[in-house]
Amino acid sequence: MTIIQYRRRLRSRIIISFALFGLALTALFALSAIYLRSYLEDKLIGETLQQNLTGYADAFYKDPNTPGVPFDKIVGYTYSAEKFANVPFAWRELGSGVFDLTEPDGRGSRMIYKLAARKDPNYWFFLKYDTTQERRSQRLLEGALVLAVLGFSVLSLILGFWSSARVMSPVTDLAARVQAMGKTGKAEPLAPHFAADEVGRLAAALDEYARKLTALVERDREFNADVSHELRTPLAVVATTTELLLGDETLSDKVKERLKRIERASRQSTELTNALLLLSRSERSAPVDGETTEVGKVVEQVIDVYRSHIGRKPIDVKLDVQNPVEVVAPSSVVAVAMGNLIGNAFKYTQRGDVIITVGAARGIVTVEDSGPGIKAEDAEKLFERGVRGENSAGSKGAGLGLAIVRRLCELYDWRVSLAPRPQGGAVATLDFRVRA
Repeated sequence: MTIIQYRRRLRSRIIISFALFGLALTALFALSAIYLRSYLEDKLIGETLQQNLTGYADAFYKDPNTPGVPFDKIVGYTYSAEKFANVPFAWRELGSGVFDLTEPDGRGSRMIYKLAARKDPNYWFFLKYDTTQERRSQRLLEGALVLAVLGFSVLSLILGFWSSARVMSPVTDLAARVQAMGKTGKAEPLAPHFAADEVGRLAAALDEYARKLTALVERDREFNADVSHELRTPLAVVATTTELLLGDETLSDKVKERLKRIERASRQSTELTNALLLLSRSERSAPVDGETTEVGKVVEQVIDVYRSHIGRKPIDVKLDVQNPVEVVAPSSVVAVAMGNLIGNAFKYTQRGDVIITVGAARGIVTVEDSGPGIKAEDAEKLFERGVRGENSAGSKGAGLGLAIVRRLCELYDWRVSLAPRPQGGAVATLDFRVRA
């Protein structure tokens, strides 16, 4: 599973949200604590030094012999404004105020201190406050806060895993039950297994949808079965009557040719009815007694049936059976699949040739034409219902033939494809080899 796929999962979003919330909250708290400590410390120490510096200067003016500043870690310095050679170099350019400075402490490290300066016309006063210990404690505090942030982030992550498991448990259960229904094909009530919450309402909605969908599918199957059953009787009557009429020697050749066209149309309608009935039931059907269908013979019959699409167009039809191709499927299914491919070639080709090759490779049949052709990027779209090629505007059709072929191939695990023909036109390939 990729990172993007993991982030799109609902449980992953809950875990990531908890982790980010915990990290952001603890990080904000830590930064606020560090900032407030530093700000308050600087402000309080600065104000205290300023006040003590004023008192220190005032006491000096009253009695120059006043002892030093009576505070721990605060050292006072007084220098004559005229004789400032003894003033540390870093202090000489400073004005009045409070400053943060560092200097070597003589032990290989640096001392951090605050310096309050007051420069009068006669004397310069300084108060030095060593903040090295405070800085060290601040670094320790920062380290502790970083560890706290990491600890709370891990805790938030653990809480996210636990909460997501609790929250997603009914959703996961619902998904598992829906998947089980998809495998068994039986719709079982979902709502009784869940509480009357959001997941329960979703389960109830799915139950209602499944009920309506099941009823719709049943009605569709019944309708297709009824239509197929009712059509077989008149088609059988047409076929029988045509066969009897063809046996009449008194009929002229022209009339017999028309009767043969009726017979072919009747056979085509019967094959199409059987194929559509299989599609409506989504079930395979094979010849009885383990027999197979020889594709080459079916293609010969299909060419004969669809010759009416050629009319008087100057088209040369070639059938090349290089190797026998046999499939375990009814001849009606093979006839419908090949009929749509060959019929399209006859329909859209205005002149030139249509070449049907059986067995050029193992289990493969190709139909090549010299028609207007197709674009390579549009080949796959033509198998969608209602989609027709750009060059088919002048022809009749609903764009369903190739969609039916694709559905039959999915039912029997065959493969069908379209591609531009290098010398112009299109080539359709039907691979009867069952996919592993």
